[in-house]
Amino acid sequence: MTEPEAPKIEFPCAYPIKVMGDAKPDFSDLVVNVMSEFCGPIDPQDIRVKLSRTGKWCSVSVTITATGERQLQAIFEALKATGRVQMVL
Repeated sequence: MTEPEAPKIEFPCAYPIKVMGDAKPDFSDLVVNVMSEFCGPIDPQDIRVKLSRTGKWCSVSVTITATGERQLQAIFEALKATGRVQMVL
């Protein structure tokens, strides 16, 4: 039995990206600055920051207008290249 194909994303679309890393004071700014290089200014209403219960980790969720797979791949690679990002979802 073959598995069904995942649905294709139709671009442009609203696309949430969740980034996790150490809870340093400038982490959310770093994430937003990197992402804005690929998608322009980001509305503050599209940004959600949450600290872990222990305060060690921070997750930054940003909803962007994604224009294509290349853009998303470039964002993921740039975020990981900072050396401060533990996970990108």
